[in-house]
Amino acid sequence: MGVTDRLDRHQPLVLGLFRIVIGLLFTSEGAATLFGVLDRDATPAGDWPFWYAGVIELACGALILLGVLTRAAAFLSSGAMAFAYFTEHQPDGLFPLQNGGLSPALFCWGFLLLVFFGPGSLALSGLFRRDATATAASGVRG
Repeated sequence: MGVTDRLDRHQPLVLGLFRIVIGLLFTSEGAATLFGVLDRDATPAGDWPFWYAGVIELACGALILLGVLTRAAAFLSSGAMAFAYFTEHQPDGLFPLQNGGLSPALFCWGFLLLVFFGPGSLALSGLFRRDATATAASGVRG
C-alpha cells in the first residue's frame, strides 16, 4: 500500500477535522461580533451588515461545527464571506494581503469546499443517518 492509498483512507476523518476547526473559528467570529467577547466590542443589534454577518457566523458556524445541515450552512457562509470580501475589503486593494480580506477569502473558499465534499466523518448528521439505516434494516418503524 502506497502513501497515496494511506492518505486517501483518512480523507473522511481529515475532512471532518477541517469542518470542526473552520466551524469553531467561524462560530467564535460570530460570538465576538454579537456578544463582545474575545477582545472585541459587540456590534449593536441590527447594524448593517456587521450584526447580520455575526448572526450568520454564529448560527452557521455552530451547524458546521456539529456537522448538521453542513452543506446548506456552508453555502450560506461562503456567500456571506464573498459578500464581505467584495463590499468591505476589495475596494481597498486587489489582493487580500493588501486589503485585510485574507480571513473572508479563506473562509469563503473553505466553506465552498464543504459545500461540494460534505461534512466528512465525526458529523452529527452521520449519527442520524446510521440510526435511520439501522432502524430500517431491523424493520422497526418510528
